[in-house]
Amino acid sequence: MNHIVFLALIATLGTWSVTALGAATVVFFKTPNPRLLNLMLGFAAGVMIAASFWSLLQPAIAQAELSSSHPAWMIVTIGFLCGALFMWASDKAVSFTRGRADISQGARSDRFNRIIMLVLSITLHNIPEGLAVGVAFGTLQNGDFTPENLMGAVTIAIGIGLQNFPEGAAVSIPLRREGFSRKKSFFLGQASGMVEPVAGVIGAILVVYVKAILPFALSFAAGAMILVAVHELIPECQQNQKVQPYSATKGIVLGFAVMMLLDVMLG
Repeated sequence: MNHIVFLALIATLGTWSVTALGAATVVFFKTPNPRLLNLMLGFAAGVMIAASFWSLLQPAIAQAELSSSHPAWMIVTIGFLCGALFMWASDKAVSFTRGRADISQGARSDRFNRIIMLVLSITLHNIPEGLAVGVAFGTLQNGDFTPENLMGAVTIAIGIGLQNFPEGAAVSIPLRREGFSRKKSFFLGQASGMVEPVAGVIGAILVVYVKAILPFALSFAAGAMILVAVHELIPECQQNQKVQPYSATKGIVLGFAVMMLLDVMLG
């Protein structure tokens, strides 16, 4: 069992490192290129939407049909909605904290609040991403440790890592725009991915010892990822749509296609 958890840790450390690589792009930008930033955020959204189905919901349905006495559609639907509800509640909590800060600190807190919201929004949705990777590796216990299943878990980690690159940049570049140094912008950008190894280990442990939780955990992560993609990334990447009407759309389509290719070809 311990080697499964170790593999999950290594995989999520890898996804974190890709976040750091994305954050490192701040070194090359004095000011962000709006078209490039929209393209990168759209790519992240497309990857997350595709991963939610092929890497999470589809395996959740298959696992529920094999191992659960309850209807698969019920487990997956409840898990999906719970994941979305979790992210909605997290967003409300951050918004409430921000409102309290505005009242106590006045207008000078606006810049600080924007920074806090930016970092927290990315950090919060990195939690279910780490869980998704951990859950994927947790399924490799006992007789399920086959080359095919291992490749499926690695594919999920690769997909998460791919979309972590633009997310790291999406944190560090706006921070640079707000006047932060390159060093501090990079540090905060990569820090947004630090929760993934922790969540990955937790996800692997839960599945190893409580296998029945797998379909729910997979669909929970899918619900969280869809909400973040639709509520945060897609609206954000549509900035300046009148000037650059298809930059974000190209990113979404490309991200979806890349993740679909990885899952179908390697899964």
